Amino acid sequence: MKTSTTIALLAVMTSIALGGGFWLGTRQAVSNPPTPTHTPDIAKKERKILYYRNPMGQPDTSTSPKKDEMGMDYIPVYEDEESSNPDAAGQVKISTEKIQKLGVRTEAAALRELSRTVHAVGRVEANERLTYTIAPKFEGWIEHLHVNTTGALVKLGQPLLEVYSPELVSAQKEYAIAAQGQQALANASPEARAGMKQLADASLARMKNWDISAEQLKALSQNPEARHTLTFRSPASGIVMEKKAVQGMRFMPGDVLYQIADLSSVWVLADVFEQDLAMVRSGQTARVRFNAYPGKEFEARLTYVYPTLNAQTRTVPVRLEMSNPGMLLKPAMYADIELSVPSKGKVLTIPTSAVIYGGKRQSVLVELAEGRFEPRDVRLGSQGNDFVEVLEGLGEGEKVVVSANFLIDSESNLKAAFSSLVSKESKPEAAADSANKEH
Repeated sequence: MKTSTTIALLAVMTSIALGGGFWLGTRQAVSNPPTPTHTPDIAKKERKILYYRNPMGQPDTSTSPKKDEMGMDYIPVYEDEESSNPDAAGQVKISTEKIQKLGVRTEAAALRELSRTVHAVGRVEANERLTYTIAPKFEGWIEHLHVNTTGALVKLGQPLLEVYSPELVSAQKEYAIAAQGQQALANASPEARAGMKQLADASLARMKNWDISAEQLKALSQNPEARHTLTFRSPASGIVMEKKAVQGMRFMPGDVLYQIADLSSVWVLADVFEQDLAMVRSGQTARVRFNAYPGKEFEARLTYVYPTLNAQTRTVPVRLEMSNPGMLLKPAMYADIELSVPSKGKVLTIPTSAVIYGGKRQSVLVELAEGRFEPRDVRLGSQGNDFVEVLEGLGEGEKVVVSANFLIDSESNLKAAFSSLVSKESKPEAAADSANKEH
């Protein structure tokens, strides 16, 4: 009996303890709510789009998505792409991935011997020093033509034509009479012989002044009898460039019957632009190419710079001389000429592809760090084949963009224009804020 009473008391006390503990726990839970064991995920911060730019690099931006005339989507420009450095005004920051897509390449400015070449276009002309004309100094008629075609190849001393002239016949008869008089006065006084000799010499000199060859004069002195015709021979080996002689025609003193040119050496007359004139001087060597002989290169030497300038083309004619092996070069052929200009020593140079021309300004894009570029104005000097001299604006070793620089430059201009637009739009807001503060 006693044992059962004890058990009952223990059960009642246990129930009271459990009930009190539940009541205290509930009260604490209400006053101090439980702290959650996990935190909610923080939403990733979205990239803020500043504006949309033209996909073709044109200076056109939009605050909302749009398409260009070709249907291409405008490219978004994000806030994190703009430079946060206040001192980076005008600089362009491009990601590595974008640099690879654009194909951006850089090259350092370095000291080089600048090889320069002056290009000109010319034409082949006959060498004036090797050009000859057949123009009789007396009146006459053409009895016979030995060379009757233009372009014929003739040799030195080859007969060209035979002419008849009454004046020539009279001169020959005067010489024959003088020669016979010398023989008749062989035993006469010295004064008589001297007078007859002067008459004979005067007749020979008259015919010599008519360009009668020494061989013909010698034959005439050996046989004083007058000949009916006189033969004109070629004064040089060459090509008949012009033939006006026609068999049976009458000619007057000074009429050009033949023009013969020796084409073993020819001239090339070229026109050099005014801005290249300071790099051209006599004695320079040149490489000459002709459309008629692709892949073949000839060598020439500049011998004369003409003292006149063509006001219409702003060019100065120059003369080059070159040999003509095999008579390959024909007068009036067009020639492409490259004149080598001697170097003036090592100068600071950059590739010509790095220069961006904008009116009177020349600029380059300098790589300041990986992915960061800055447009910079430069002053240029002499220009070579692949490189140009830099006088101001760049130092040795600085890297400049040599490919895709126009795309980067257009992006720089777009950013500068957008920054200017944003600053103009923010000025009224700033003025309104300052007005509100005053009130």
